[in-house]
Amino acid sequence: MSTVQRLKQIIAGTDNLVFFGGAGVSTESGIPDFRSVDGLYHQSYKYPPETILSHTFYRKNPEEFYRFYRDKMLCLTAQPNAAHKKLAQWEQEGRLKAVITQNIDGLHQAAGSCHVLELHGSVHRNYCEHCGKSYDAQFILHSKGVPSCTCGGPIKPDVVLYEEGLDQGILQEAVRRIREADVLIIGGTSLAVYPAAGLIDYYRGNKLIVINKTPTSRDATADLVLEGSIGEIFSTL
Repeated sequence: MSTVQRLKQIIAGTDNLVFFGGAGVSTESGIPDFRSVDGLYHQSYKYPPETILSHTFYRKNPEEFYRFYRDKMLCLTAQPNAAHKKLAQWEQEGRLKAVITQNIDGLHQAAGSCHVLELHGSVHRNYCEHCGKSYDAQFILHSKGVPSCTCGGPIKPDVVLYEEGLDQGILQEAVRRIREADVLIIGGTSLAVYPAAGLIDYYRGNKLIVINKTPTSRDATADLVLEGSIGEIFSTL
């Protein structure tokens, strides 16, 4: 039996699946990956992306932060790919209980998924730091300089910057979902970003599946490892 056939068999036999995904899920939709060979870390900027996307830099250089953010982080024309769509289908079928994502692009929701836990926030939510008024991503994209609220306050994206902590409520829900899952699929992530990657430690089941283009730290303990494009693999399921 091939690994894809084995994966099909596992999916067909569960109604308690959780998916944990990273940047590789969205790169096939044209969204750049920070750590891949062609990702943002390998392009030339005045500052490295990890510096620009830090809380300290946002506070000290908000105009430069927003110039980079609009140029590289707001990929608002991107569309869900086969992986996003298959996960939404599994949720509708009652197989998938939650998508836990490190991505901030909202593509899982665009594909139809409802139970999405966004560990690092979303570009689609932005709020005034003074009065709390909400703004969408289009407002940020078409604003100039540091976007400001009608009250005059600065607007901040609801994304987790470097040096900022994750939302504790979302973390707790992610831990619960992973701990209770029968099947856990890790897809499109190198599992290099903590604390998010550490959530895998809470899995108690015996059907851990890893799908990624490159090896991960969990391959040795996974029950099934598929190397390749997650979109292409999911399109065959």
